Amino acid sequence: MALYNDHTDLLFSYIYCTVVIVKTINEDSYLIDISPNSSLNGLARLVFLLSISLVCIGIATVFFFLGAVLILPFAGLEIIILLIAFYLNFNWSRQRQKIFISQDLVLIQKGRKKIEYSWQEFRTFTSFLVDKSSDEITKLCFRSKGIDVEVAEFLNQDDKKILQEEISEIIDKLNN
Repeated sequence: MALYNDHTDLLFSYIYCTVVIVKTINEDSYLIDISPNSSLNGLARLVFLLSISLVCIGIATVFFFLGAVLILPFAGLEIIILLIAFYLNFNWSRQRQKIFISQDLVLIQKGRKKIEYSWQEFRTFTSFLVDKSSDEITKLCFRSKGIDVEVAEFLNQDDKKILQEEISEIIDKLNN
């Protein structure tokens, strides 16, 4: 199962928010697609960065012609730092996780443009754990043979709660 290929034989999909999508592949197979919340996508990112850059360069150019020569290089440095920061943020927001749960197995895939981590185990040997630490941060894990694989670590508490309920519901359906 590929990380970024969608199934064409999907029967039904639940879309709770832009970060958690639950798809029913067939009666006993489910696919959960998880991604971080990203308020800027595609062309909106470019427009946002260009507008900030043009305003900054425009103001710096005016001050340059008024005699404040050092403003322009520092404005350029500010724009470069801003672009690096946004590049790192946009790269982080590209991460995706897919959880495939069927009657027989659990498959977890993590990555950005390609699969960077994959974990597969028989469902009978796998348990789903919800660990709340003292500071109320929920940790969602699948455990098998003493190995914990955390999922959705980038989601906020509300989205983790939705994911927890969905995974629990899927497990209940498969157990009956």
